[in-house]
Amino acid sequence: MHPKRTCHRIFYSRWLVSLFICLSVTLIIWSTKRLENNLSDEELEVLITNQRVQKLKREQQEEVGVVFAKNILFHNADYEAEIRKDEAKKVPHLGDNGVAVVLQGEEAKQAETLMKVEAFNILLSDKIPYLRTLPDARNPKCKELKYDLDLPSASVVIIFTNEAWSSLIRTVHSVLNSSPAHLLKEILLVDDCSDRVDLQGRLNYYLKTRLPPKVRLIRLTERAGLIRARLAGARAAVGDVLIFLDAHCEVVQTWLEPLLQRIKEKRSAVLVPIIDVIDDKTLEYMYSKSSLDFFQVGGFTWSGHFTWVAVPEAEQARRGSPVAPTRSPTMAGGLFAIERDYFWEIGSYDSQMDVWGGENLEMSFRVWQCGGSLETIPCSRVGHIFRSFHPYTFPGGKDTHGINTARMVEVWMDEYKSLFYMNRPDLRERDIGDLTERKALRKGLNCKPFKWYLQNVYPDIFIPTENVAAFGQVRSERRCLDNLQKGSSEEQYELGMYNCHPKATSSQFFSLTLTGELRRENFCAEIQNPLARPVRVIMFRCHGQKGNQEWSMKDGQLINVQTTLCLDASDSEQSDKVAAASCSRSAWQLWRWSNSTE
Repeated sequence: MHPKRTCHRIFYSRWLVSLFICLSVTLIIWSTKRLENNLSDEELEVLITNQRVQKLKREQQEEVGVVFAKNILFHNADYEAEIRKDEAKKVPHLGDNGVAVVLQGEEAKQAETLMKVEAFNILLSDKIPYLRTLPDARNPKCKELKYDLDLPSASVVIIFTNEAWSSLIRTVHSVLNSSPAHLLKEILLVDDCSDRVDLQGRLNYYLKTRLPPKVRLIRLTERAGLIRARLAGARAAVGDVLIFLDAHCEVVQTWLEPLLQRIKEKRSAVLVPIIDVIDDKTLEYMYSKSSLDFFQVGGFTWSGHFTWVAVPEAEQARRGSPVAPTRSPTMAGGLFAIERDYFWEIGSYDSQMDVWGGENLEMSFRVWQCGGSLETIPCSRVGHIFRSFHPYTFPGGKDTHGINTARMVEVWMDEYKSLFYMNRPDLRERDIGDLTERKALRKGLNCKPFKWYLQNVYPDIFIPTENVAAFGQVRSERRCLDNLQKGSSEEQYELGMYNCHPKATSSQFFSLTLTGELRRENFCAEIQNPLARPVRVIMFRCHGQKGNQEWSMKDGQLINVQTTLCLDASDSEQSDKVAAASCSRSAWQLWRWSNSTE
């Protein structure tokens, strides 16, 4: 064969191969661009290359174990299809103005089953639009208030782990819609290592395609718990003010400005909105007209739990107006605002506390004792779904609330810690970790003693061992008055008796106050029906009005002043319940206190 022809054939063959390769590459690029630019096509395939995965790994911030999900580029028609399917479930205007919605028939049965998993009505939540109208629950006087234009900016930090999709997304939309754009610097969603499928790539895709760039997603690579997850969010925040919200909230119009205005006026003020209830079954936004003037603030029990209490009369007089900032002894901890720099100056969170529990009281005491204040802002209102249980697990299965609270007690409560350990004797010898750093923080901030807090911040709290005629165990023969493990959630319960414990514990610790209350924490003994047989003695919320809750101690007998009946233990051998009977010199009516000032 002629060498020239051979050369030409080789040339044309190579040219054809090159042309084929170029066309193939062009087709691939065109197909890729088509996939990237036509996300509504349900035939799109997953477009995640090895290079992209490697890029993601390089972008991980290993020093804090965080991945910023804005850098994850997922293009998957499945996500789009799933999101559109969810959006199709929404019933326009369902639940508008926060009204209750009651499901019927098979839907009601299905919702009840799902509630056992999600701890609220997820079926209904999926039907209600992400953005619904809410009632204006504010006091009318709030509308008369004016706010500065140059307020500090806010970073809203929302922690979640395996949160239901619709409640999380509704929270985000509510904050975006009800917050002035120039004041809302960002929303930081901190995923505490969720493993639900819909909170993975689908959530990344939703943020990229449905929400503005100011909504950022931070992924924790290991389960950290609420406390450390919030610390991660606070470190990443760039706004002037940190606002922590739970992932199942809806905010009312003009909720943000009152918080920012107050922090501008007083940077050491830690603020909580009025927290309204969103019903877990009907998703009704619940508030009463009486709450426009009268609302509750935070308190605590000696067992180390948060509780709601009425605004003391002295504080009502001090604040002057029902819409003025109102001092609160403690906060629930799920929703609050704090100036970002002050958050770190005051000691942020105790990073040695695990998961959840106790951090709210620890911050409450610390802020007050170290020169700040904790205030409820009446013109800021946020709805919150109060769930009956946590629909997620706690790593290690530890009593994190108890251990965390013991850490708080040892650092902040001084000699009053004995009242906590009386309620939790199991924690006296428990290893609660090193407290050196937190005690050094208290010393460095020159914080006041806990007695100052009780006298100046929470003078209305009942202290079982102070200003009382007697306290401790109340013994009749070999048995003692006992709450029989009641009283933590009940509105009332029957007073009982049990074998006396070697040492006074919470269930057998009572006080006889100087005003005649036979009392255990916030429950007082009363006689409701003196004509019944037997006459039972009921522990009811203390009302401070004497009446059927007034008792006197005379010659060892406890006498109900209103009925003149005596506390009697004769029936307790059979029923474990104490009764009241006509006074006699029976040994069953003689009582001995372990501590008495008489």
